[in-house]
Order: sequence, then C-alpha cells, then structure tokens
Amino acid sequence: MSDKAPDWVVPVMRAGYGARALVYLVLGGLTIAAAWTGGQTQGTQSALASLKSAPFGQTLLWIIALGLICYAVWRLIAAWYDLERRGDDDEGLAKRAGLVITGLTHAALGVAVAALAMGERSGGSGGAQDWTAKLMSLPFGKWLVAAVALGIIGAAIHYVLKGWKRKYERYIRVTSTTRKLDPLLRFGFVAYGVVLAIVGGFLLVAGLQSDPSEAKGIGDALAYVRGQPFGRWMLGLLGLGLLGFAVENAVEAVYRIVPRLQGPDVETLRDYVESHA
Repeated sequence: MSDKAPDWVVPVMRAGYGARALVYLVLGGLTIAAAWTGGQTQGTQSALASLKSAPFGQTLLWIIALGLICYAVWRLIAAWYDLERRGDDDEGLAKRAGLVITGLTHAALGVAVAALAMGERSGGSGGAQDWTAKLMSLPFGKWLVAAVALGIIGAAIHYVLKGWKRKYERYIRVTSTTRKLDPLLRFGFVAYGVVLAIVGGFLLVAGLQSDPSEAKGIGDALAYVRGQPFGRWMLGLLGLGLLGFAVENAVEAVYRIVPRLQGPDVETLRDYVESHA
C-alpha cells in the first residue's frame, strides 16, 4: 500500500467538518428555541428538513449533503492511510475501524439529506423506532439492537472523554482564535456525548425489552430531557453545547491538522498547553 494519501484529502476533510458545523448549528439553534418557547424538539434530519422553507434552503441542503459525503470520504481515507497515526496494533486497528464506521454513518446521513433536498420527506421522530423494529425482525435481532446501543454508548463515552481530557487538542493548530475557543470546544464535545448517551441508553432498553417503541432518536431524547425537573434549563444547556459542537467542527474545518501530512514545525493546542504547564 502506498504511503502517500491523495493531495485532495485535506480540502475534502475541511469541507466535511464545515458541513458538520452547519448541521449542529441548525440543531443547536432549534434546541435552544424549543427550550425557550416550549416548542417541539427536533432530531438531525427533521432539523435539516426545516431548512427547506428558509431562503436558499434547498441549496444549503445540497451543500450539507455533499459536505457530509466529503466527511465520509475523509474518514475512510484517514483509516486506510492511517493519517492520524493510530498505528497497526490491535488498539490502532480498532480505532481505525471506528473511523470506517463513522465514515459509513455520515455517508448514509449525506444520502438522507440529499433525499430531503430532492423533496423526500424526513423520517421524523418515528425513524429510530422504525429501524429498531427492522433490526429486531432479524435473527438475534434483540441482541443486534443491544449491540448497536452499546456502540452508541461507547461513542458517547469517547466524546465525553475526548472533551474532558482535551484529546482533540493534538489535532488543532494553535492560534489566538483556537486558544480563546478551547473551552467552548471542550463543552461541545461533552454535551454531544451526553446527547448520544441518552439515545444509546433508550436503545439499549428497547433491545433488552424487545420493544422498538422504547427507542428514541435525538429529537425524542431531547424531549425526554425537557420533561425532567428543570428540563427546559437542561435542554437549553444542551442546545448551547450543540452550538459549541458546531463551533468545534467549524474550528476543525479551518485549523485541523493531519498528523501524517503535517511538518514537525507545526504547533498544536496540545503542544501549547504542555509548553505552558
């Protein structure tokens, strides 16, 4: 296998993170609005579907769809060429397999957003229950759903730890802007992990009880949060966190480095923090 990744991988990566920033900007903004007004919470696809009525909304949907496909391509190439220096041992291969899974997930989301741009309706809040029911209809379906749930919970823990321990800093070039935004990036990772943990928890219950109606997408998970004591405050906090995650992706779109393609003289946020500890 060649050690040289394609020259176009970096602009594709930046387009991908830019699209993710737009996705969570919309989702975070609508979540804050739901907390403020008491309106309906939205999942990812239903939030993006709301763009269709906005000026240039269909164009924005196509930009987001293509960007998500770019992100998928970036994740797959990063795994193949080990652009993030994960390594070839068991742990490194497991991490690279995770990149493949996130790549395929974003490819599917990109196709779904393209379908929205072409006029197809969003799956709505029943989407999670629909595909959970389909999985449960397969042999060992109950355990397949539980396995997917554990994968989502594992991803949630990964995001929380990535934010809490600032693991993302090794991939962000240090500038005055990234230093100022660093606390917001950390908050964004943790908030996104919390949202994923809620989704994964409900899906695990659905699997163990063989009850697809227990499954919840992001929109229903956020509605569950609002139904708790001080729920509107917690929902607003998660909305701010999702906006922080949007900022994090925007920062990665501009300032992210690719370790295997980067020269040794590039200073990251991690280098800056360690040198000033």
